[in-house]
Amino acid sequence: MARLDGTVSVVTGAGRGIGREIALHQAREGAKVAVLARTKSQIEETVSLIEEEGHTGLAVQIDLTSRADVERALGRIVDELGPIDTLVNNHGSFRAFGPIWECDPDEWWQDIEINLRGTFHTCREVAPAMRSRGRGRIVNLVGGGTGNSFPNGSGYASSKAAIMRFTECLNDTTKDAGVMAFAVDPGLVRTAMTELQLNSPEGQAHLPGIQELFENGVNIPPERAAALIADIAAGRFDALAGRLLRGVDDRDELEREMTRLAENDDRALRFSGMPS
Repeated sequence: MARLDGTVSVVTGAGRGIGREIALHQAREGAKVAVLARTKSQIEETVSLIEEEGHTGLAVQIDLTSRADVERALGRIVDELGPIDTLVNNHGSFRAFGPIWECDPDEWWQDIEINLRGTFHTCREVAPAMRSRGRGRIVNLVGGGTGNSFPNGSGYASSKAAIMRFTECLNDTTKDAGVMAFAVDPGLVRTAMTELQLNSPEGQAHLPGIQELFENGVNIPPERAAALIADIAAGRFDALAGRLLRGVDDRDELEREMTRLAENDDRALRFSGMPS
């Protein structure tokens, strides 16, 4: 019996890249998977891959910045697949590169809105039903700039740091009811987002470090984050709820270190050297 048999998973940004791998891993573990993104053709392709392996998928086109659209989409998922057990917020936007005085203000804010507001909308809709059922796991993807400065990537970094803190707040609000939230950093993965950073004039001018990292062999397979998130959905890392887990982590070592990490308040967004 697969670990997620009888459960329902929702994965945003699942039309390609990391999100597609997450959706496929959830399905392979037995979950019925709702695949969400803006582009209909991409989510339909992901669902086709899920169905080719004999699993159940549902393509749902969505604008995550629209509260009404999120309510409609998640309502449809519950109607067609059943109550949601796992929510994975994988969607992301990073188009505003450069010093803030050179960034288009609307584009900078759109990165914030898609990343942070989209995550807020899905969590706000899913968490109450999970609380009433006494169980559920929410995974919010973070990334570069979450716990450190990201020169020339301030919009993306600000949104990801905010998602990390939001995840901690959400977990502390819901864990007593059996609903746990986690942050996951997949690492530097070759995706459409990083291709834009590598190939656009703005990305080449303002984010040369990305190219250097790839040239030095840093390229984390998306399967690493997908396997980690499948473990989270199955309950393997419940002791680390509210904290940051990484695609580069050795999951067996992480499991052995869970108690110590929690006791030391590690993998959290904290001021260094200051009392809490």
